[in-house]
Amino acid sequence: MENLLPVCPDCGEKLDLLLDFEALGKAREQIESFPDFHMGRYAPLLPLPGLGAMAYGIGGTPLLFAGRLGEAIGAPGLFLKDDTRNPSASLKDRATLAVLLAAREQGAETVATASTGNAGASLSALAARLGMKAVVYTPASAPPAKLEQIRAHGAKLVRVDGNYDRAYELCAEDCLKNNWISRSTGFNPWCTEGKKTVALEIAEQLGWTAPDLVYVPTGDGSILGAVHKGFSDLLQLGILTSMPRLVAVQAEGSAAIHDAWKEERDIQPVSSDTLADSISVDMPADGTKALRALRKSKGFAITVSDPEILGAMSRLARLEGVLAEPAAAASLAGLSRAVKDGLQDSTQKAVCLVTGHGLKDREALERLP
Repeated sequence: MENLLPVCPDCGEKLDLLLDFEALGKAREQIESFPDFHMGRYAPLLPLPGLGAMAYGIGGTPLLFAGRLGEAIGAPGLFLKDDTRNPSASLKDRATLAVLLAAREQGAETVATASTGNAGASLSALAARLGMKAVVYTPASAPPAKLEQIRAHGAKLVRVDGNYDRAYELCAEDCLKNNWISRSTGFNPWCTEGKKTVALEIAEQLGWTAPDLVYVPTGDGSILGAVHKGFSDLLQLGILTSMPRLVAVQAEGSAAIHDAWKEERDIQPVSSDTLADSISVDMPADGTKALRALRKSKGFAITVSDPEILGAMSRLARLEGVLAEPAAAASLAGLSRAVKDGLQDSTQKAVCLVTGHGLKDREALERLP
């Protein structure tokens, strides 16, 4: 059993999995005939053995029309894609299930990941469901609630004396040494395939139409690239007729992708400093995919301050009853900033991804205004 390569051996770029679109002419009919609303519904676009049987509770999250909140910030066509409803309370479960099923098909027993918390908690929970072993590398700054979640599901937890980027390096080294499968973002292309299902669901929930804009909390760029791939797949199949503009929302203290987009250059590392741990990255592992997604969708990148993120957390909780962690609320903070800056008008339909539950970061909740 060979471990997955992180990049193409010829050009050095990160890998994508490609579909045979000619063979998927009846994908929409197959999707709509599936009896349940979860990730297994999209098996035609996510060919993994056992997906339908193992996907219960993963995906199929609500797309909430946020009328009160939208009116309050000047975006009356606002929807929230609430991925806090997944088993480990984050969007990361979509990627984890895809990686685990692909790893099991290869005969792997152990899957490892570097994580600030959410991916690790997701891997720990779903590995337990599938009877597989999980190893999680976390930086010293990971929120305690996320570490407790990882331990509760029985994964091996490796605390790293350093930041997320250092945890990523150590995880990659140990995966190669021990012949483990890596679930780390930017390494395993099945992460993108799993995460793209959030875009497939949004399109179906809107009657197979695309919103005008999708606001994506962005750290390493993986979710942004996956959302673009999901909408692109539907476009190539003729199920959609337009691509939404994708918006990368980054914390001011961790804005490597925003800075590269704004200055029209390659990504350069930054020294991250933000309370939104899930999007705190020095050098984005999927930055190239993220920039490609912004350019191909004619989207844009925007930054928000930590106080703006806390304010968005408060508005989500008090106007719509959605409790989001800081990174998950960054999408709303980004939309609010875009409205103020004239980048979105009141006639446009926008979706904010809410990627993780607020109880994952109790310290941030204590700082709410």
